[in-house]
Formats: sequence, C-alpha cells, structure tokens
Amino acid sequence: MTAPTLTEADLDTQRARLDALREAIAQAIVGQTAVVEQLLVGLLAGGHVLLEGVPGLGKTLLVRTLGQALSLDFRRVQFTPDLMPGDLLGTELLEEDHGTGRRAFRFQPGPVFTNLLLADELNRTPPKTQSALLEAMQEHTVSYAGVTHALPAPFFVLATQNPIEQAGTYPLPEAQLDRFLLQIALDYPDEAEERAILARTTGSAQPRVPQTMGGEDVIALQALVREVHVGDDLLTWIARLVRASRPGEGAPEAVREYVRWGAGPRAGQSLVLAAKARALLRGRLAATREDVAALAAPVMRHRLLLSFAAEAERRSADDVVAALLDAVPYPAR
Repeated sequence: MTAPTLTEADLDTQRARLDALREAIAQAIVGQTAVVEQLLVGLLAGGHVLLEGVPGLGKTLLVRTLGQALSLDFRRVQFTPDLMPGDLLGTELLEEDHGTGRRAFRFQPGPVFTNLLLADELNRTPPKTQSALLEAMQEHTVSYAGVTHALPAPFFVLATQNPIEQAGTYPLPEAQLDRFLLQIALDYPDEAEERAILARTTGSAQPRVPQTMGGEDVIALQALVREVHVGDDLLTWIARLVRASRPGEGAPEAVREYVRWGAGPRAGQSLVLAAKARALLRGRLAATREDVAALAAPVMRHRLLLSFAAEAERRSADDVVAALLDAVPYPAR
C-alpha cells in the first residue's frame, strides 16, 4: 500500500484537528503547554512517553483527558510491588462446555489490551513485571502460552514515576527506558496557573472534554508524520549529536566528564520522528533545527547514563544535552 503524500490541504485539515485537540485538553488541564505539546509529539510519532514529576501535578488527569478527547479506550494500572505479569498481560482460564463436558483454556486479556495505557508509578513494581511491558511496547503484541496476541491500534503507553521518592522503588533498566520515545519532566505551575487550578477544581462544575477524533484519525496522523521532510543537513546534525553523546576520543568535554554511557541509535530515530511530529503540530511540511533543539532533552535525557562526577557536581542529563547542542555545530553548506 502506497503511503499518503502530505499536501498543503492535508496540512490545513490536520492542523485544525490538532488545534481542536489542544483546546479540548485545555478544558481540563490548566497551563502545561510545553508538556501537552510533547505528549502530542509522542502520540503522533507513534512512541511511548515517560512522565516524571512529583505527585499532584495532574499526570493521571492529563492522560485521562487525552483519552477522552481522542475517544480512545483508556486503562489505568497502578503498579505496586505485588503486581504480577499476569495482572497486566492477562491469563488463561479453564472453561467447561456444559453441553459436552469438555474443558479448554481460554485467554483472558489483561488491561494492556487497550489504546491508551497509563502505567502509574511504573518504577514501583519489580523488574519481572516491568519487563512484561517490553514486548507490548516494542512489538505491540503479547505472547502467552506460545500464542501471540495483537494489541489494539493505536497503542500508546504513558508511564509515570516520582523522581523524589526512592524507597520501595525499582529503577527502570536502560533497555526499558530506551523503549520510551520521550521522557517529559513536569514542573510546578506558575502562580497564575496555580490560582486557576484552585478555582477550577474546588467548585461544583466539572470540565467537559469534547471528543475531537478517534483511533483511525490518530493512525492517519501518524502516517502523515512519516511524510514530513527532514533535510540531509538536519539528519547529519542529529546523527552527530547522538554520536557525540558517547564518551570517547573527540567527544565534547561535558560528555567525557559526566557521561558513562551515551545514547544508542534509537535516540537518533526518536529525535527524527519527534522533530517531524512537532513540525506537523506547528503546521509545517519540514522539520527544522528548532524542532530538534526543542526535543533533544526529552528524547535523550533518559538515554544518558551519568557518571559519579555528574552526581557529585549536581549536573543533570539536561545540562549535558545543552552542552551537546552548543558543542556540535550544524553542518555547513
């Protein structure tokens, strides 16, 4: 099947839809403009998103609101130390046919069989259950008892974790972190936004989130993202940024000093797709340096393994990404 060609008419139509989606989310979410944009970038790029922020910033509400606005099936799973893989993926039930008396196993799908899965506090469950998500996130399938079951399309995982509490948590392994297209950092609202939150959430009125599009529309948008143009110079710059994140000869000083392991090739793929999605969100047919610079930190911050020196000097992955953007020049024509 031939991929659709993105035209100016398509762009105008889809931009109107995306603007309506933003407005629908704003009916329930105050502020967080950058967070909402990055969340939509993840959705349009067909990737998964890790939301990191302290409790009470509206992470769950944000994901639920997105599901309502998109008219998608939404499930929330609270990850706990006693959660088992079967609680997430599903299990087999022994059923008896009352007519014949025959017994047979039937697979009962778990909550992962949905369009929008909120994996709340993913780092509170043991690695055995964390790893149960790997196949679902990468292949969009679940294998159980030798049978592979396809997940609904679109399939989108939004996981949350609290960056402050460490007691009773199981840090996500690098292999799992690499499956997330973006890691979005949620910060406290400013004073005006916090006042608006207090006014909106302490009265009797409940926000009404209109449905703006369905699953087929999301799949069509994901296909259009692939048609957004990325120039050769931009591809070269992205490749150099990712390669420069790896310690070794020729790496920037900040990388040599603060990074133990750099980003892998999947980071470059993610940065290209994220830049394309941001361009489409902003009504453009081509990704630009601005798109890459805006998304470099969300794409790379969870893919850099920092050194003890970085921890001692309180340097973050975002600091390293900022240094990379300064140190790696854009290819000269």
